[in-house]
Amino acid sequence: MPRPKTDVEETREKLIETAEAIILERGAIDFTMTDLAAEAGMSQSNVYRFFEDKDALAEAMAGRWFAELIKIVEDLVEADMPARQKLYEFFARRLAIKRARFSDNPDLFRSYMELGEQHFEVVRGYIDLTDHYMAMILAEAMEEGYFEGLELDQIVSLVNTMVQPFCNPMLMMDMMHLADNDRLRQVIDTILTGLKARPKEPPRKAILHLAN
Repeated sequence: MPRPKTDVEETREKLIETAEAIILERGAIDFTMTDLAAEAGMSQSNVYRFFEDKDALAEAMAGRWFAELIKIVEDLVEADMPARQKLYEFFARRLAIKRARFSDNPDLFRSYMELGEQHFEVVRGYIDLTDHYMAMILAEAMEEGYFEGLELDQIVSLVNTMVQPFCNPMLMMDMMHLADNDRLRQVIDTILTGLKARPKEPPRKAILHLAN
């Protein structure tokens, strides 16, 4: 049974919900802590008791946004399944959440993306954490014989490049009709089947010798 929220937690939650309503109406760029205090019916000094500045508020909002997504990948890392399925689920489960959020309220989704761009250093920590968990899954795939000849850092970078339409919310907004599970499955299968070190080319002189 979840523990009851304290007054402080309830007030912080109320302020976050109020901030969501403001950025939905006005956009993240024009939003100020003064606006938040006015909309919440609180003095500005009282608001600062809960969030010392806009960055602290943005961090709390990012934490709320990413909480479910991080829980998904934490559970997957511990799951007992082959690396191929685990890597697919890593993207598919988060894709489902993002698609649902976008469908439920596209304008709020866009407002959160705008807020994330404005406070990217806050968001970067969650992106790095997600990459850390993905690296753990990719390391399992390496142990199963995938990615021959490649280093883990290379694999993480290459996979991130190939799956952007399925995990980057900014791209997903424009490519939602293409970012479906069937295409994701094909991309993951292609990554695991074909991603390996390229054979070294023979020295130039050897090539000329063979040509003659």
